[in-house]
Amino acid sequence: MKRVVIVGPPPVQILDVTGPLEVFSNAPDYQVLLATPGDTRSVMTSRGIALGEATPLSELVGPIDTLVVVGGPGAESGVPHEELVAWLERVAPTCRRVAAICTGAFVLGQAGLLAGRRVVTHWSFCARLAQEFPEAEVCPEPIFLKDEGIYTSAGITAGIDLALALVEEDQGHEAALRIAKFLVMFLVRPGDQSQFSHMLSMQFGASRPLRELQVWIQDHLQSKLTVETLAERMGMSERHFARICHSELAMSPAHFVERLRVATAQSLIDTSTKGLKEVAAECGFSSAEVMRRAFVRTLGISAGDYAQRFGRMKG
Repeated sequence: MKRVVIVGPPPVQILDVTGPLEVFSNAPDYQVLLATPGDTRSVMTSRGIALGEATPLSELVGPIDTLVVVGGPGAESGVPHEELVAWLERVAPTCRRVAAICTGAFVLGQAGLLAGRRVVTHWSFCARLAQEFPEAEVCPEPIFLKDEGIYTSAGITAGIDLALALVEEDQGHEAALRIAKFLVMFLVRPGDQSQFSHMLSMQFGASRPLRELQVWIQDHLQSKLTVETLAERMGMSERHFARICHSELAMSPAHFVERLRVATAQSLIDTSTKGLKEVAAECGFSSAEVMRRAFVRTLGISAGDYAQRFGRMKG
């Protein structure tokens, strides 16, 4: 039975705690403990909700397999929690692996655990993490990173992705998929994927009509999605629709469609065992070669290379 201890300086971000807690609690062979610095038996969250049945650090005895340090306002304050940092300095070297969720990376840095490591945190804190801990190599893009026995993750829900990866490391991909399915997650994301999905990035500057069009396109990827078809759907002339795409998305209508097809293909490669020809057909590419060229234009790597790195395909 592997013991997993989750701890952070209060107040903590509630999902940083409950996300990994649910993942590990739904996997066999883990004993999961919520710990807290100080004498209380609860952990205060940033939303004013106290999580009960916590064990004070002073009462923790015995080996810890996986130590998870969570983030939140307590970790982001810039003032180290002296008791927790001293405990980490003493205990972390005895653990098989140490993971930080979101801004929990700052606590690891205060305990001297980030030196010489490639690490990540929430995108809005990456610059600050790099400034405060210049001995670490801060990588702002990935969802999570592993550098020897130190694991770090991006913001909030990425902690669930990291916890699933730790379960997969111990028990295999099928076990992680079963938990993700139970938690009604869309997919198990590889750590090297960006904190920003292509679909989400395209929505940042888009008006509601373009966001609604994006949903419609995703439901009709196998159709012939010409500028004329899309402009008609939007109730605009082709010229005006093209101007809207350029002004709001900084891309042409054709590029807009291609990006959506590539993003959908990524998801299929991540989660299915379909071959590249099947994925290409399902996403509206006329051939696997056309999809390959679209991947190179959009991601800088071919669909085949992407499948080798991230996929669960037959080949």
